[in-house]
Amino acid sequence: MVVIENGKIKQEVLRVDKEIARGAEAYIYKGSFLGIPCIIKLRTQKSYRHPVLDSKIIRDRTIREAKIIISARRIGIKAPAVLFVDPDLGVLVLEYIKGRLLKDLLKNLDDEEACKIASTAGSYAALLHTNGIVHGDLTTSNMIYTDHGLFLVDFGLSDYSNDLEDLGVDVHLFLRSLESTLWRRASMLYECFLKGYQEIIGKDQAFKVKEKVREIRLRGRYIAERRMRS
Repeated sequence: MVVIENGKIKQEVLRVDKEIARGAEAYIYKGSFLGIPCIIKLRTQKSYRHPVLDSKIIRDRTIREAKIIISARRIGIKAPAVLFVDPDLGVLVLEYIKGRLLKDLLKNLDDEEACKIASTAGSYAALLHTNGIVHGDLTTSNMIYTDHGLFLVDFGLSDYSNDLEDLGVDVHLFLRSLESTLWRRASMLYECFLKGYQEIIGKDQAFKVKEKVREIRLRGRYIAERRMRS
């Protein structure tokens, strides 16, 4: 995307360099916006949906994601800045965050440092939840550690909710991500996460969410056992 004046390129607004991911909902590219390194998220049309409905879904989800990112930053969570939004095209341009994925970083930290960062992740989850927001994909793959601290990224599945089930799912996803990549220290890091979570959300609500996580896990085991017996 360029600005042309008198037949000459005056300024390059948006440049796409390369595709870095392709999901069920969107393509993710790395590029630059007005010379600033950025991530470009393009929500794609679905042939199985009616075109009018599809356009509305793409528009609504793009707007919602941008609004939630802006809200997250306002309440003290480090998240990428929103640089540009085109809801009709399903385009969301975000600041590029350079750092290490938390799932990789935690493998190389001692228990004390790892616990501090897990606690920060817990406080981020609690800040979202106390403001009626769920991340929807709260995993160590969607957290990036930089020289400026921990950043929370990829709000594509985020939504507005105060439902205890949704809060529990968020926390359960984080626990599952620890178990899948850091199983030896998963219990310890989960407790650190819950400590940061409780400091923000309060003891009573933290207990309710923790119990909901336990319920979700029991449900999953019950379903798995039924499948094995069938």
